Amino acid sequence: MLAGCDRTPLSALNPASEQADHIADVWQAMAWGSLSVLLMMLALVFLAIRARSSGRPGRRPLWLLLGGGILFPLSVMAALLAYAYLAAPAQGAPAYRVQVTGHRWWWEVRYPQASGAARYSINVLHVPLGVPVSIELTASDVIHSFWVPRLGGKMDAIPGRINTLVYTPGEAGVFRGQCAEYCGTGHAAMPFQVVVHDKDDLSGVLASLPTRRPVSP
Repeated sequence: MLAGCDRTPLSALNPASEQADHIADVWQAMAWGSLSVLLMMLALVFLAIRARSSGRPGRRPLWLLLGGGILFPLSVMAALLAYAYLAAPAQGAPAYRVQVTGHRWWWEVRYPQASGAARYSINVLHVPLGVPVSIELTASDVIHSFWVPRLGGKMDAIPGRINTLVYTPGEAGVFRGQCAEYCGTGHAAMPFQVVVHDKDDLSGVLASLPTRRPVSP
């Protein structure tokens, strides 16, 4: 928990990408939906207490049985299915590809180049604004988890496996990330940054990065 208390809060409710927008929308829907269910339950409890105190045998209205027992659950399921369909990622190759490897306790970032060479950075990921970014995740030792709350969901980095996470940044700036899987005594010391650049600026930034693969931070 201490990893989330340093500097700016790690909040998913201030989205800065298309994928993070979907997550924030789901959170809002769950919050308001839970509140609605709570209010309905309180209303039913109130009606049950009032019917009991009146001394009359309780009668269950047909509209209540049909609405609460059939129509409401079906409506919720239909809404969830529709949202899942609309929020599904579009097919197609991302416009920008980067490879991230988790180590104890730092992040290695590799930028493949068209020439076949590569550029590298440590604990800082440089990406373009407004285009889909494919982040290929793996690890060299234990399981880590790559998480940038303002840009989208988290995904595990697993040794011997490549998991792909796609972000489409909608706002330029510096976004804080953190390893979200306990990976040992240095877990809290695994923060990183994602820097979203304008497209015209990114090429110059990448050209300034080293071509030698790092072996330690």
